Order: sequence, then C-alpha cells, then structure tokens
Amino acid sequence: MVPVHEKPVTHRFAVASADVVMKPATLRAVQTGRTKKGNVLEVARLAGIAAAKQTHALIPLCHPVAITHIAVDLRVRPPRTILIQARVDAVDRTGAEMEALTAASVCGLTIYDMCKAVDREIEIRNIRLVEKAGGKSGHFIRKTVWRHTK
Repeated sequence: MVPVHEKPVTHRFAVASADVVMKPATLRAVQTGRTKKGNVLEVARLAGIAAAKQTHALIPLCHPVAITHIAVDLRVRPPRTILIQARVDAVDRTGAEMEALTAASVCGLTIYDMCKAVDREIEIRNIRLVEKAGGKSGHFIRKTVWRHTK
C-alpha cells in the first residue's frame, strides 16, 4: 500500500458513473416491477452503497476510507438504458475514487444479476470517474451529460 500517514486529513469526494444497456422489454419489466427478484432499482442502489463500504476488502492495495456519505442514483433512460451515478464523501488522507467506482460497478452488476433470467445480453458500459475533489491532486471534472447534485 502507498503510505498516506503524512498527508493531511481533508474532506474529499468522488463521483463515478456507469451505464447499463438492455433490451427495451427488460427495461419495461424493471420500470413496472415485473422481475422475479423484486425491485431492481432499489436493490441495486443498496448494493452499490454496501459495496462502497467494502472497497478496501475487495481491492488489495486500497486503504479503508472514513466515509461520511454515500449516494447512489439511478435514472431510467428509455428505451434501453439505466444510468448509475455514485457519490462518496469522506474525511481522510486518501480519496474516495475507488469507493465511488466500486459502488457504480456493483450497482450495475446487481442490475445484471436481477435481470439475467430474461436478458443475457445486458451490458455494463462506461464505468468512469466523473468528478473528484480534495487532496493534493486537486479538483477533476469530466465533461459529461449528467452530474449528481449534492
């Protein structure tokens, strides 16, 4: 692991996103609650939150981070897409990028898991860091269409 003990403790946040693309009929089933495993969007949101809290256990060289807030938002974009955006806030010596990326990824994987019985062609695309702030490297903002509002 990279030593962080000399870095100052500051407020940091990161926003990550992903796109889940599926057949239009699958998206309609998600929207209307006609999936066998239940409310896809709410379960996926909770999975993303839980995953962010476990990032250090999943990624070998990732430091545990003192997370102060996690928000995972999902937006349905007919006819085929669910947009995922995860924001993680922390007060620590290292950033929250990996936690936000993990939240967005696991959220997408959960959507896949809950819908795979009806659509094996679901794709999780464009997992990416959207924004981060805090720490030595400064503020980063990717030019993107949708940003989480705090």
